[in-house]
Amino acid sequence: MTDTEYMRFALQLAKKGCGWTNPNPMVGAVIVKDGKIIGHGYHRKYGELHAERNALASCHTSPEGATMYVTLEPCCHSGKTPPCTDAILERGIRHVVIGSCDPNPLVAGKGIELLRSCGIEVTKGVLKEECDALNQSFFHYIQNKTPYVIMKYAMTLDGKIATHTGKSQWITGEAARHRVHEDRHRYSAIMVGVGTVLADDPLLTCRLENSKNPLRIVCDTHLKTPLSARIVTTTGTASTLLATVITDKDKHRPYLEAGCGILVLPPKEGHMDLNCLMTALGERKIDSVLLEGGGTLNWSALQSGIVHKVQTYIAPKLFGGSGKTPVMGIGVDSPDQAFHLGKPTISWVEEDILLESEVIRCSQES
Repeated sequence: MTDTEYMRFALQLAKKGCGWTNPNPMVGAVIVKDGKIIGHGYHRKYGELHAERNALASCHTSPEGATMYVTLEPCCHSGKTPPCTDAILERGIRHVVIGSCDPNPLVAGKGIELLRSCGIEVTKGVLKEECDALNQSFFHYIQNKTPYVIMKYAMTLDGKIATHTGKSQWITGEAARHRVHEDRHRYSAIMVGVGTVLADDPLLTCRLENSKNPLRIVCDTHLKTPLSARIVTTTGTASTLLATVITDKDKHRPYLEAGCGILVLPPKEGHMDLNCLMTALGERKIDSVLLEGGGTLNWSALQSGIVHKVQTYIAPKLFGGSGKTPVMGIGVDSPDQAFHLGKPTISWVEEDILLESEVIRCSQES
């Protein structure tokens, strides 16, 4: 096997930690000696051992003189676990092959420098693009201290997210909806506006086996969420956070008694300040947010400049009429004021199409 093949195996291992490692990255490691794999592992869950230590623990023979393939630069600082560079040195690894360099200021090349200073050969950049893509949310979060935000919506070929009567279930097929639940597991939080709660009474949980539920965030400026809403009555299953500008503790009390969290934010033009919300979520170690709001919240999020990626599911259907569109609000005045997106990746999800685009320019003020 080649370096690329070993690294691809390490990537496959890393993906097993998807949804469980946040706000840590997904990492996989493979140890090779005399052309044979003698150990492998991955970062299983936040707070537990990192991939390198799990791989070393799995070795069925001495790793002395072996090569370790790891998707992300080994850490050289103490956090919830000891530095992985220490374990690599102690066990006599001779060569370390790395996919991504760690942007964490506590690491950021220091792990590579330490290994090289101790006589270990280091090769970096093997399958770099794939390794970087695996931890897009982590890279953004660790550098900016705010969540990576993915704006997701499903629409018909004529651009509608609901019929003229407001009905939207279901626009896409089962495979696309399954993919959305995979993302609910993958990302730390899911966010909607109170309008979505009032209209649909959504549960906003992940309905897959062996999965976790995201933190459910409701942007509720004036605390209009009904106490009977499912996101309030199911806090024993999944956590709910209501973001509001209301400071009245008496109005907070029934939600707190129901098990919800309350986050008070400063107002901005009659609504809450979404940038302040992102800062507050980052402080709570929320590294990623799946935005599943309606057109009004989507417009506000774009205007605020908090959106980093757009996921558009397109169903081969036509609704016609005056149904809602994915982004409402007042809209831009002219085409040159548009929110610009990068070249989309295109995937078929059975009968539906998924377009994923990075946001090049989000806020009109930028």
